[in-house]
Amino acid sequence: MGKKGKRDKKGKGAEKTLAKMEKKVSRRAKKEEEDLEALIAEFQSLDAKKTQVIESSCPPPSPRLNCSLCAHPERDELILFGGEYFNGQKTFLYNDLYIYHIRKNSWAKVDIPNPPPRRCAHQAAVVPTAGGQLWIFGGEFASPNGEQFYHYKDLWVLHLATKTWEQIKAPGGPSGRSGHRMVACKRQLIIFGGFHESARDFIYYNDVYAFNLDSFTWSRLAPAGLGPAPRSGCQMIPTPEGNIIIYGGYSKQRIKKDVDKGTLHTDMFLLKAEGAGKEEDRWTWSRLSPSGVKPTPRSGFAVAAAPNNRCLLFGGVHDEEEEESIEGDFFNDIYFYDIGKNRWFPAQLKGPKSERRKRRRGRQAEAEEELQLPPPQGPLEIVKEVVAEDGTVMTIKQVIPGAAEDKDSSSEEEEEEEEEGGALGQPVEPCPRSSAMVAVKHGVLYVYGGMFEVGDRQVTLSDLHSIDLHRMDEWKVLLEMDPKTQEWLEESESDEEEEDDVEGAEGGEEEEESSEEESEDEEGEQQHPAVQPGEAQAQYVARTEQYWLRLARSHMGPEAKDKKVLKVAHAMAKTFYEDPI
Repeated sequence: MGKKGKRDKKGKGAEKTLAKMEKKVSRRAKKEEEDLEALIAEFQSLDAKKTQVIESSCPPPSPRLNCSLCAHPERDELILFGGEYFNGQKTFLYNDLYIYHIRKNSWAKVDIPNPPPRRCAHQAAVVPTAGGQLWIFGGEFASPNGEQFYHYKDLWVLHLATKTWEQIKAPGGPSGRSGHRMVACKRQLIIFGGFHESARDFIYYNDVYAFNLDSFTWSRLAPAGLGPAPRSGCQMIPTPEGNIIIYGGYSKQRIKKDVDKGTLHTDMFLLKAEGAGKEEDRWTWSRLSPSGVKPTPRSGFAVAAAPNNRCLLFGGVHDEEEEESIEGDFFNDIYFYDIGKNRWFPAQLKGPKSERRKRRRGRQAEAEEELQLPPPQGPLEIVKEVVAEDGTVMTIKQVIPGAAEDKDSSSEEEEEEEEEGGALGQPVEPCPRSSAMVAVKHGVLYVYGGMFEVGDRQVTLSDLHSIDLHRMDEWKVLLEMDPKTQEWLEESESDEEEEDDVEGAEGGEEEEESSEEESEDEEGEQQHPAVQPGEAQAQYVARTEQYWLRLARSHMGPEAKDKKVLKVAHAMAKTFYEDPI
């Protein structure tokens, strides 16, 4: 009784501290969010001009992070929405919608009137109601320099049958956040955790909310028991019984002024629904102690429900903090968690059929050859070096599980294998990465994009791979990407000064303005960005905003207020649009 009382008292104290911190962060973030609201409204005014649904075939989506990828509940399609892209100097936000047609291996872009504002780090879940619904909650909008954030707390539904967006306005929902997790469980959307960040403060959450898909009402759950510490980016999976499993995640805390310490969580919890079917479910937290081989500590992993009452974890990164730098080890491995057995185990690739036939046919001969080679000692690490156009050397580490390490080196065996239609050599698989988007359809795992870092450079991926989770034989490359071709703009001192002066946001497709701006600096001539054919005035202003801001600042001087400079820059852009010089 005494211990329980202490735990309850400690829990209430933590809740009070969290509430105070939330108010503090909210006050400081309010001004930042007000600054960004005007730009969000400007982008929404552009979206409001869309009056009809237009679906058209298109190239694959541009590289992006923190978008959502979901499997259509009734069709052989994957649905991608939103996301962000950083090119070294600017952050671009998206709210476009793409459909990947699995059987055709093709993409289509769908323009639908009145979509949610541009965002990243949101959450999406699909339900089979009325031909399929895609639900989206929260996320964030960032300034181009990545220093200001607007955190959404809105709820949207895309009716897949009619291709219409609808914003659901219901009181009592979660506060604005990103990095949270959301799953559809029975007839509810369950939301857990996440974080809210301003320029100077941040807060992580461990609260739980439920949205009833029948009554369209929010409720904040108050589970009994000791639950997970506040975190974002965790694994959240519903069970067939209507319970929720939480694993891992990331959080940070401020240990002193301007010094933060990150924590990689590796604990696991069960949120169990008691009295299911009654008017009000009662929920209880309990800690899980799974058996087997758990994933190594990491953040930025992707999760999905898998066949045979399992869930899976893919990729991620483990950051090693040194005195003046952070170096990350990126992963491309898969771990399965068996829900019924409460057991983790790493996935093992079996290899293609031709290779398995060859192993069966020549076991004795291969065994004799292997006597001359050191036997495989667990996972094999392969290091690749890719040289980008600007001379940057990118080192990519790949980890190949032990069961997939059987390789033959003799030329005779290579010729024999090629005759059977299977090339030997290094297995095809996604390169190590974090923040990949994953979805499972018909027992096949699809992995889209993600990112890895090389020094201060971030490489954002847009490739697409798949693997049959029943066979686990080999990865298939559906869409390739060469990281060497990706643009990366080094940040200069003048860029940093401009970013401090400018408040705003970029959106839409990446614009190649840098060459124009550089030529202007070098030649001393005013080569204003040209108006593209069919481009609306608002689109032109948004696309060329940074150029006109720079020009306005040079005329008005450093003492001019940012909002005044922004107003003058927009006026200059509109004037040039109407009467190009």
